[in-house]
Amino acid sequence: MPQVARSCGAYGDLMQNVVHHIELWTSDVEASAPSFDWLLSTIGWIPEHDPTWPAGRTWQHASGAYVVLEQSPDVSGTHERTRAGLNHLALRVAGREQLDHVREQASRHGWRELFAELYPHAGGPDHTALFLENTEGFEFELVAD
Repeated sequence: MPQVARSCGAYGDLMQNVVHHIELWTSDVEASAPSFDWLLSTIGWIPEHDPTWPAGRTWQHASGAYVVLEQSPDVSGTHERTRAGLNHLALRVAGREQLDHVREQASRHGWRELFAELYPHAGGPDHTALFLENTEGFEFELVAD
């Protein structure tokens, strides 16, 4: 993996978090939301669902970034992470203990482990992570730095 600069210059240094939000579209928010809710809540994201918006769910991170899951009327077809577009989201977790906990519980909450035979180094010998996929095909990589 290439090295990235830690500083973005005068403007980048002022930003606490460069990610504002990530919005994912689903073909069925009611079916997908429980797996997202369990996973994101387990790693410390706070659900902030607006009851007046039944087509969407939102989870907020302490950094200010948030993830939106939306069932839009503009969705055409099903999600396929192996086609052009989003392959997966990589989020940090508190550490290896939290990673192991999520791994142990994930299958009970709609997630399937990917690359299980290589856990926890499927991303390489110096990369500690857990790769999960839900029934709709959304993949998350949880990284323990």
